[in-house]
Amino acid sequence: MYAVLSADIISSTSLDKKDKEALEQSLQQLLRELRSNFGVFARIIKGDFIECVLTDPSKALQVTLAIKSFVKGIPVEIKDYQEKRKRAQLFKEHGIRIAIGYGELSRYDPEKGTVDGEAIYFSGRLINSKSTHGNERVVIKNTLFFVSKDEVLNEKWEAMLALLDVLFSNATARQCEVVYLKLLGNDENTIAEKLGIDQSVVNRHSTSVGWNAIHTAVNYFNKSIPSI
Repeated sequence: MYAVLSADIISSTSLDKKDKEALEQSLQQLLRELRSNFGVFARIIKGDFIECVLTDPSKALQVTLAIKSFVKGIPVEIKDYQEKRKRAQLFKEHGIRIAIGYGELSRYDPEKGTVDGEAIYFSGRLINSKSTHGNERVVIKNTLFFVSKDEVLNEKWEAMLALLDVLFSNATARQCEVVYLKLLGNDENTIAEKLGIDQSVVNRHSTSVGWNAIHTAVNYFNKSIPSI
């Protein structure tokens, strides 16, 4: 069993050229850090779509929330064009939409970039059905999804991810930076040093964003999804 994450940047076409270039560079940094910390296979497709394969599916929620918090922490400039401003604001609020597909892979060869099977079908189909590309009017309800052939599991994680969605949609960019570094396993003193702020400020951001709930959900997922 594998977990495959399919992720789509929200309203990326609304960003100006400079912000798009910064986004692409940031995503490359994200993938390097995910590979280093979690040993995942990860790639960017067409500049704003991410695929990530985990041979240890129990880590899928931790990696999902790391991606979510990293992208929401990327600074972008909001322009004054009316329609583009609305769409760019959606990027700042939600950042990225991510689906976790849990299941088998019939073919998986990271060296050749081959990924095929039910896990990637689950996540890819769901995230493509939620894509904002080309939509004149975009309404975001949820951005975190779990799909497998186990309906009981799907129902349980649909409810949990909906609650996590609320926490992240209300989080500031700085709070997301703190969450991202915590999900990578850094303690508060290390995070304070990396961000150039006091440890007490890190702790305040953690409390405000609901880190205890995030940490509890990640641990619960880790225990409820069998590892390889």
